[in-house]
Amino acid sequence: MTVLAVGGVANIRDVGGMAAGSSRVRAGVLFRSGHLAQLTAEGGAILSGRVRHVVDLRDDIEVEREPSALTGVPTTRIPLFLGSVGSFFAQNMDLAAMYRHLIDESAPRLVDAVRVIAAGEPTLVHCTVGKDRTGVTVALALSAVGADRDAVVSDYALTASQLPPERNRAIVQYLRAHLPDATNAVELATASPAPVMAALLADIDARYGSIAAYLRQAGMSQAELDALSAALLD
Repeated sequence: MTVLAVGGVANIRDVGGMAAGSSRVRAGVLFRSGHLAQLTAEGGAILSGRVRHVVDLRDDIEVEREPSALTGVPTTRIPLFLGSVGSFFAQNMDLAAMYRHLIDESAPRLVDAVRVIAAGEPTLVHCTVGKDRTGVTVALALSAVGADRDAVVSDYALTASQLPPERNRAIVQYLRAHLPDATNAVELATASPAPVMAALLADIDARYGSIAAYLRQAGMSQAELDALSAALLD
Protein backbone atom coordinates (compact mmCIF):
# COMPACT_ATOMS: atom_id res chain seq x y z
CA MET A 1 0.00 0.00 0.00
CA THR A 2 1.11 3.57 -0.63
CA VAL A 3 0.09 6.29 1.81
CA LEU A 4 -0.53 9.52 -0.09
CA ALA A 5 -0.17 13.16 0.91
CA VAL A 6 -3.30 14.98 -0.25
CA GLY A 7 -4.05 18.30 1.38
CA GLY A 8 -7.10 18.21 3.64
CA VAL A 9 -7.68 14.45 3.41
CA ALA A 10 -6.79 11.98 6.15
CA ASN A 11 -6.13 8.26 5.83
CA ILE A 12 -5.72 8.23 2.06
CA ARG A 13 -3.78 5.56 0.23
CA ASP A 14 -3.46 3.50 -2.92
CA VAL A 15 -3.96 -0.19 -2.10
CA GLY A 16 -2.06 -1.35 -5.17
CA GLY A 17 1.01 -3.54 -4.86
CA MET A 18 -0.19 -6.38 -2.67
CA ALA A 19 0.22 -9.92 -3.96
CA ALA A 20 -2.77 -11.82 -5.35
CA GLY A 21 -1.71 -15.35 -6.20
CA SER A 22 0.72 -15.13 -9.09
CA SER A 23 -0.36 -11.56 -9.82
CA ARG A 24 -0.47 -8.26 -7.95
CA VAL A 25 -3.08 -5.61 -7.27
CA ARG A 26 -2.54 -2.87 -9.82
CA ALA A 27 -1.41 0.52 -8.54
CA GLY A 28 -3.47 3.60 -9.35
CA VAL A 29 -6.80 1.77 -9.59
CA LEU A 30 -8.24 1.57 -6.05
CA PHE A 31 -7.82 4.31 -3.47
CA ARG A 32 -9.37 4.70 0.00
CA SER A 33 -9.70 7.64 2.35
CA GLY A 34 -11.66 9.62 4.86
CA HIS A 35 -14.10 12.35 3.82
CA LEU A 36 -13.19 15.08 1.35
CA ALA A 37 -14.85 18.04 3.07
CA GLN A 38 -11.57 19.75 3.91
CA LEU A 39 -9.82 18.99 0.63
CA THR A 40 -7.51 21.85 -0.36
CA ALA A 41 -7.20 23.26 -3.87
CA GLU A 42 -3.84 21.54 -4.22
CA GLY A 43 -5.28 18.29 -2.91
CA GLY A 44 -8.18 18.58 -5.33
CA ALA A 45 -5.76 18.91 -8.23
CA ILE A 46 -3.94 15.75 -7.10
CA LEU A 47 -7.15 13.72 -6.80
CA SER A 48 -8.56 15.03 -10.08
CA GLY A 49 -5.42 13.81 -11.79
CA ARG A 50 -5.60 10.31 -10.29
CA VAL A 51 -9.24 9.47 -9.65
CA ARG A 52 -12.04 9.05 -12.18
CA HIS A 53 -14.84 7.96 -9.85
CA VAL A 54 -15.66 8.38 -6.16
CA VAL A 55 -17.79 6.07 -4.02
CA ASP A 56 -19.15 7.90 -0.94
CA LEU A 57 -20.47 5.44 1.66
CA ARG A 58 -21.85 8.04 4.09
CA ASP A 59 -25.48 8.67 4.98
CA ASP A 60 -27.43 11.85 4.19
CA ILE A 61 -26.75 13.49 7.57
CA GLU A 62 -23.00 12.97 7.25
CA VAL A 63 -22.93 14.33 3.70
CA GLU A 64 -24.98 17.37 4.69
CA ARG A 65 -22.69 18.07 7.63
CA GLU A 66 -19.44 17.60 5.70
CA PRO A 67 -20.06 17.92 1.95
CA SER A 68 -17.28 16.87 -0.38
CA ALA A 69 -15.03 19.62 -1.70
CA LEU A 70 -13.97 17.57 -4.72
CA THR A 71 -15.42 18.84 -7.99
CA GLY A 72 -15.36 17.49 -11.51
CA VAL A 73 -15.17 13.81 -10.54
CA PRO A 74 -18.36 11.69 -10.73
CA THR A 75 -19.52 10.46 -7.33
CA THR A 76 -21.77 7.50 -6.56
CA ARG A 77 -23.36 7.67 -3.13
CA ILE A 78 -24.08 4.30 -1.52
CA PRO A 79 -25.02 4.77 2.16
CA LEU A 80 -24.05 1.50 3.79
CA PHE A 81 -25.50 1.68 7.27
CA LEU A 82 -29.18 0.91 7.68
CA GLY A 83 -29.87 3.45 10.42
CA SER A 84 -27.71 6.24 11.74
CA VAL A 85 -24.04 5.91 12.57
CA GLY A 86 -24.83 7.15 16.08
CA SER A 87 -27.06 4.15 16.71
CA PHE A 88 -24.05 1.85 16.86
CA PHE A 89 -22.59 3.93 19.68
CA ALA A 90 -25.93 4.07 21.47
CA GLN A 91 -26.24 0.27 21.27
CA ASN A 92 -22.65 -0.08 22.51
CA MET A 93 -21.78 -2.42 19.64
CA ASP A 94 -18.20 -3.55 19.30
CA LEU A 95 -16.40 -3.50 15.95
CA ALA A 96 -16.96 -7.19 15.28
CA ALA A 97 -20.72 -6.83 15.75
CA MET A 98 -20.87 -3.70 13.62
CA TYR A 99 -19.03 -5.40 10.76
CA ARG A 100 -21.24 -8.47 11.04
CA HIS A 101 -24.22 -6.09 10.81
CA LEU A 102 -22.79 -4.61 7.61
CA ILE A 103 -22.23 -8.02 6.05
CA ASP A 104 -25.68 -9.31 6.99
CA GLU A 105 -27.83 -6.20 6.47
CA SER A 106 -26.09 -4.24 3.71
CA ALA A 107 -24.97 -6.97 1.30
CA PRO A 108 -26.70 -5.50 -1.79
CA ARG A 109 -25.18 -2.10 -1.10
CA LEU A 110 -21.75 -3.59 -0.61
CA VAL A 111 -22.16 -5.27 -3.99
CA ASP A 112 -23.15 -1.94 -5.54
CA ALA A 113 -19.94 -0.40 -4.21
CA VAL A 114 -17.79 -3.27 -5.49
CA ARG A 115 -19.51 -2.98 -8.89
CA VAL A 116 -18.22 0.57 -9.23
CA ILE A 117 -14.68 -0.67 -8.59
CA ALA A 118 -15.23 -3.46 -11.14
CA ALA A 119 -16.06 -0.86 -13.82
CA GLY A 120 -12.30 -0.37 -14.08
CA GLU A 121 -11.92 3.37 -13.62
CA PRO A 122 -9.48 4.60 -10.96
CA THR A 123 -11.82 4.74 -7.97
CA LEU A 124 -11.66 6.34 -4.54
CA VAL A 125 -13.82 4.74 -1.85
CA HIS A 126 -14.44 6.78 1.29
CA CYS A 127 -16.74 7.26 4.25
CA THR A 128 -16.19 9.68 7.12
CA VAL A 129 -12.83 8.49 8.44
CA GLY A 130 -12.17 5.69 5.95
CA LYS A 131 -12.06 3.01 8.62
CA ASP A 132 -15.14 0.83 8.90
CA ARG A 133 -17.44 1.07 5.88
CA THR A 134 -14.48 1.80 3.63
CA GLY A 135 -12.41 -0.89 5.34
CA VAL A 136 -15.02 -3.59 4.85
CA THR A 137 -15.77 -2.60 1.24
CA VAL A 138 -12.12 -2.50 0.20
CA ALA A 139 -11.35 -5.74 2.02
CA LEU A 140 -14.19 -7.50 0.20
CA ALA A 141 -13.10 -6.20 -3.21
CA LEU A 142 -9.48 -7.20 -2.65
CA SER A 143 -10.33 -10.58 -1.14
CA ALA A 144 -12.73 -11.41 -3.97
CA VAL A 145 -9.84 -11.26 -6.46
CA GLY A 146 -7.52 -13.35 -4.30
CA ALA A 147 -5.38 -10.66 -2.70
CA ASP A 148 -3.12 -11.99 0.03
CA ARG A 149 -5.21 -12.23 3.20
CA ASP A 150 -2.47 -10.94 5.50
CA ALA A 151 -1.95 -7.93 3.20
CA VAL A 152 -5.67 -7.17 3.15
CA VAL A 153 -5.80 -7.29 6.94
CA SER A 154 -2.65 -5.16 7.21
CA ASP A 155 -4.20 -2.52 4.95
CA TYR A 156 -7.25 -2.36 7.22
CA ALA A 157 -5.10 -2.21 10.36
CA LEU A 158 -3.02 0.66 8.96
CA THR A 159 -5.95 3.05 9.34
CA ALA A 160 -5.61 3.58 13.09
CA SER A 161 -2.15 5.07 12.62
CA GLN A 162 -3.42 7.39 9.88
CA LEU A 163 -6.19 9.12 11.85
CA PRO A 164 -5.32 12.66 13.01
CA PRO A 165 -4.38 12.58 16.72
CA GLU A 166 -6.27 15.79 17.40
CA ARG A 167 -9.41 14.25 15.91
CA ASN A 168 -9.04 11.16 18.10
CA ARG A 169 -8.49 13.24 21.25
CA ALA A 170 -11.60 15.32 20.58
CA ILE A 171 -13.75 12.28 19.87
CA VAL A 172 -12.55 10.38 22.94
CA GLN A 173 -13.23 13.41 25.12
CA TYR A 174 -16.73 13.76 23.64
CA LEU A 175 -17.57 10.07 24.00
CA ARG A 176 -16.42 9.88 27.60
CA ALA A 177 -18.49 12.93 28.46
CA HIS A 178 -21.67 11.99 26.60
CA LEU A 179 -21.62 8.17 26.46
CA PRO A 180 -19.81 7.15 29.64
CA ASP A 181 -21.46 3.72 29.69
CA ALA A 182 -20.63 2.89 26.06
CA THR A 183 -17.56 0.77 26.75
CA ASN A 184 -16.94 0.06 23.06
CA ALA A 185 -17.33 3.62 21.82
CA VAL A 186 -13.66 4.58 21.74
CA GLU A 187 -12.77 1.41 19.83
CA LEU A 188 -15.58 2.07 17.36
CA ALA A 189 -14.30 5.57 16.70
CA THR A 190 -10.54 5.12 16.66
CA ALA A 191 -9.40 1.50 16.34
CA SER A 192 -8.77 -0.87 13.43
CA PRO A 193 -7.43 -4.06 15.06
CA ALA A 194 -6.10 -6.63 12.63
CA PRO A 195 -7.77 -9.58 14.45
CA VAL A 196 -11.21 -8.04 13.91
CA MET A 197 -10.85 -7.91 10.13
CA ALA A 198 -9.16 -11.31 10.02
CA ALA A 199 -12.07 -12.80 11.97
CA LEU A 200 -14.66 -11.10 9.76
CA LEU A 201 -13.16 -12.46 6.56
CA ALA A 202 -12.74 -15.92 8.10
CA ASP A 203 -16.39 -15.86 9.17
CA ILE A 204 -17.52 -14.98 5.64
CA ASP A 205 -15.41 -17.83 4.28
CA ALA A 206 -16.94 -20.22 6.80
CA ARG A 207 -20.52 -19.17 6.10
CA TYR A 208 -20.40 -18.67 2.33
CA GLY A 209 -17.35 -20.59 1.14
CA SER A 210 -15.40 -17.55 -0.01
CA ILE A 211 -15.63 -13.77 -0.29
CA ALA A 212 -16.48 -14.10 -3.97
CA ALA A 213 -19.30 -16.54 -3.10
CA TYR A 214 -20.69 -14.04 -0.57
CA LEU A 215 -20.76 -11.33 -3.25
CA ARG A 216 -22.40 -13.73 -5.73
CA GLN A 217 -25.12 -14.61 -3.22
CA ALA A 218 -25.69 -10.88 -2.68
CA GLY A 219 -26.30 -10.37 -6.40
CA MET A 220 -22.96 -9.97 -8.12
CA SER A 221 -22.58 -12.04 -11.27
CA GLN A 222 -19.55 -14.09 -12.20
CA ALA A 223 -19.01 -11.76 -15.16
CA GLU A 224 -18.88 -8.84 -12.75
CA LEU A 225 -16.39 -10.69 -10.54
CA ASP A 226 -14.28 -11.40 -13.61
CA ALA A 227 -14.41 -7.69 -14.44
CA LEU A 228 -13.30 -6.91 -10.90
CA SER A 229 -10.25 -9.15 -11.35
CA ALA A 230 -9.48 -7.55 -14.70
CA ALA A 231 -9.75 -4.08 -13.14
CA LEU A 232 -7.65 -4.75 -10.06
CA LEU A 233 -5.00 -7.27 -11.08
CA ASP A 234 -1.93 -6.92 -13.27
